[in-house]
Amino acid sequence: MAPTDAQRRARDKWLAEKVDTINIRVPKGKKTEIQAHAAQCGESVNAFLIRAADEAMERDQQK
Repeated sequence: MAPTDAQRRARDKWLAEKVDTINIRVPKGKKTEIQAHAAQCGESVNAFLIRAADEAMERDQQK
């Protein structure tokens, strides 16, 4: 069942208030690799990318 207009507005409002969006481009085939790795780790692609970014930033700060 498709969301109602009110549900869509509520979702859009929540997204605007709570999250930022980053679009990334990867070489052909890399998306599938990332999806497979995230699934293997039991994570969504979003959770995996956030974790990877957090770990990289932490390593960079230790240098």
